[in-house]
Formats: sequence, structure tokens, C-alpha cells
Amino acid sequence: MSWRARLRMLWTTGRGVVRGLPEATADRDPLELFTEWLDAARECGVALPQAMSLSTVSPGGEPSSRMVILNGHGPEGFVFFTSYASAKATDIDENDRVALLLWWAVLERQVRIEGRAEHTSDAASAEYFRSRPRRYRIAAWASPQSEPMAGREELEERMRATEERFPGDDIPVPPHWGGFRVVPHRMEFWQGRADHRHDRLVFERDHEGAPWITTRLCP
Repeated sequence: MSWRARLRMLWTTGRGVVRGLPEATADRDPLELFTEWLDAARECGVALPQAMSLSTVSPGGEPSSRMVILNGHGPEGFVFFTSYASAKATDIDENDRVALLLWWAVLERQVRIEGRAEHTSDAASAEYFRSRPRRYRIAAWASPQSEPMAGREELEERMRATEERFPGDDIPVPPHWGGFRVVPHRMEFWQGRADHRHDRLVFERDHEGAPWITTRLCP
């Protein structure tokens, strides 16, 4: 981490711990606040600031969590990409209610997001797939995500076979691969503060496009 990033981290952490979150108001946009926090984490040199935990529920009612990468966000929701044949995608197909969690330890901040997951458009999936390094695009074809395999040698052989199948850079999007967009109905911002006097600010709405209702919670 550069000295500039260290100074930025100390300044951002100090401001959050000392001043905390603003009072709950009806005119505050949680997406704007999220962008501010994510930008601050990036500027401070946090490793993989866009890493987030995704929690789903299986058809049998078993909860499951794993780390994914936030690939984009905006008024329409939070986007990540995966295999549509994966365990997480199978869970979402059965129950589209999911939860996301981002945690930036050095800033003493976390954001919890709850909402409904939906497929991104084919065009959006294709645009992102083309932006990925070639080895990642090869892996998307070679690995049947979440399926058992005999050993690592099987994966390596699949990679070699896929390299031969697509020798150039023109690699199409696999039919089983694409994105999900989580449309939030609840977002909670947590700011750590001294003496366990943490700030918790919650934004909730009944449906997409509805106004957000803001509430402050006890830590």
C-alpha cells in the first residue's frame, strides 16, 4: 500500500469512527452512499474491495454462502457473473431471494443487501464475457462448475482440450454462463465506532422504484 493510500485509509477510517453515519433522513439515496463507501475502499488500497458474500437457500431449505465479485452496480441493482449450472444458480432458480455482504475491515464498515436476483440480459453477459482475459473465458467452457471430478488432472485436461477447441481469441459465451442482478429491497450500512457505539442505518422499500424508508438501529 502506498503512503498516499495509507493516509487516505487513516483519514477515511477516522472520519467514519469519529463522525459516524448521518442521521436517518428520507432523502438519502442508499446507492449513492454505497458508491461512496466502495470508492473509499478502493482509494485506500483495500484488497479486492468488490469481493462480497452471496447467500442463497437450496430447494431443501439449506442456507449457503460463498464469495463472489461485484462486477457492477447502479439504480437497477448489483451484478455478478457465474455459471448458470452452478449450485448458487440452481438455488436462485428455485428461490430468487438472496443476501449480499461486503466487509472492509480496515475501515470498520460493512454493507448488507437483501433482494431478488434475476438474470442479466444476454447482451450484458456477452459484453462482460468478452472483457475477461482469455484464460478466464477458456475456464468458463472447461469447468462444469460445482460438478464432481476425479482429480485436478481432469480439469487440466479439460483446459487443454478447450484451448485446442478455441485456438484464437474469438471465444463465444458458453450457453450455461451469464450474470445475475440483485435488485435490493433492504440495505443496511454498519460503521464501527468506539466503545461499541456503532452506527447502523437501514434503507427499505416495498418494491423496485418505491421510495426508501430510512431507519437507525441500535448497535
